[in-house]
Amino acid sequence: MTEETHPLAGLSDEALQSLLQRAMRNTLILGLVSALALLFASGWRNAAMMTMGAAISAASILEWQRLIRFVNAKLDKQKSPRSAGLVAVFFVLRLTVFAGAIYGSLKCFHGSVVALLCGLGLALVATAWEALRLLKE
Repeated sequence: MTEETHPLAGLSDEALQSLLQRAMRNTLILGLVSALALLFASGWRNAAMMTMGAAISAASILEWQRLIRFVNAKLDKQKSPRSAGLVAVFFVLRLTVFAGAIYGSLKCFHGSVVALLCGLGLALVATAWEALRLLKE
């Protein structure tokens, strides 16, 4: 009995990078379309919350893409762009900035928290969609 490798286990670095690029593009497109729909349906406050959530989602995908590139360089014993400590510090710093953006949008826009959470969830939806597309091929 032969065991087949799982399609995601044999995923190359380039394929993973392109998957995350497509997920980021889809996140931005879904965020823009949703924000426009919310703008006309329930006002600018909810649209701003959705836009903020989608922007944080897209930036999160970009951050994960950088982290994956760093980890893959370490695993392949290639020269990494930065030291591990610096990457960890910038990761925590960006998370702090994202948390500040979430707090600021809740305080300033006074929109729906659900719209913000939907925007934040777009990264998960887009990445899962791209992974499922990859499995289908």
